[in-house]
Amino acid sequence: MFQDLDLRAEVISAICGQKVKPSDTETCKTRANVLSFDEFHLHQCLRNLQPHVGYLEDEKEILDPPQHYSSYLSDSAGCGKYFGIVQGHLKKVEIELFIDEKDFFDPQYDYDFTQLSDSAECMRGGEPYKRPIGWYRMALKVKDKYPDGNTWLGSKGWRSHSVAGEWPVSYHGTSSDGAKGIINSQYMAGDGAVYGRGIYSTPVLAESENYAKIFQSKKTGKSYKVILQNRINPERREVCRRSDYWLIPVVAGTSASEEKEIVEGAIRPYGILIQEMK
Repeated sequence: MFQDLDLRAEVISAICGQKVKPSDTETCKTRANVLSFDEFHLHQCLRNLQPHVGYLEDEKEILDPPQHYSSYLSDSAGCGKYFGIVQGHLKKVEIELFIDEKDFFDPQYDYDFTQLSDSAECMRGGEPYKRPIGWYRMALKVKDKYPDGNTWLGSKGWRSHSVAGEWPVSYHGTSSDGAKGIINSQYMAGDGAVYGRGIYSTPVLAESENYAKIFQSKKTGKSYKVILQNRINPERREVCRRSDYWLIPVVAGTSASEEKEIVEGAIRPYGILIQEMK
């Protein structure tokens, strides 16, 4: 079921908030509105800028994105062809997008956790890691994508121990509702954060579920929730006072290109977790 291309496109649609359809590689070469994986990642970085942990308990204001992103988003290298800028705010452009499934997903690394009952802790990147029991992981096409190689991913297959050079696991929810949670910021820095300005995620799956995106599939008629599973660079991560939140610091005044470099070198999504709602 989770291998279905139409359902996978619906997952990307739900995360992006934009209609997305699957297409093959050759057809994508002739289409104008093709969303690449890199653009998807960039969109997730820029869509919401206020992290959940950036709120005081009595604060409800949503901060505007930094103005330097207006020009960055509007150029052809960013998401400007899909998302316009109106007075500093992202505004969705209602067009139909297409994805090359081979550019997004790497099914050989999918993993079905739905039938597992063993929740024993293991280690990833020197940090405790509990497998996401009850979820199915759609692997993203990240192997050989970054110039520093694949060590950050660790070795393939089940193991209880860490391997040298791999990064710990963290999670982002994908909902744009409610408290504008840590995953709403989707790897983008938020201003005025209680624990500092930067990129927030959580090593605790249950915490990220508070911000999971829920959608109903037209293909199956069922409802699902989705969460992004990441690896986070331990050399750039800080543990917040609440140890279930991790921060990648991004100082105020950092340029758009520098923030993009920080994102790519510090936190990388490698899977989409999906679970059927009961």
